[in-house]
Amino acid sequence: MSFIDKAKNTAEKVTGEVKEAVGKATDNKDLQAEGQKDQTKGSLKNTGEDIKDAFKK
Repeated sequence: MSFIDKAKNTAEKVTGEVKEAVGKATDNKDLQAEGQKDQTKGSLKNTGEDIKDAFKK
C-alpha cells in the first residue's frame, strides 16, 4: 500500500470519528451516522489495500 493511500484512508476514518463525535454532542443522528459510514469506508479501503499488498508479495 502506498503511503498516500494509507494516509487518505486514515484521514477519512479520522474525519468520520470527528463527525460522529460532533453528531453525538449536538444530538444530530444524521451526522453521527455519516461519521460511522466514513469510518467504515476508511477501514474497508485499508483492508482492501492490505489484501492487494499480500498478493503482491
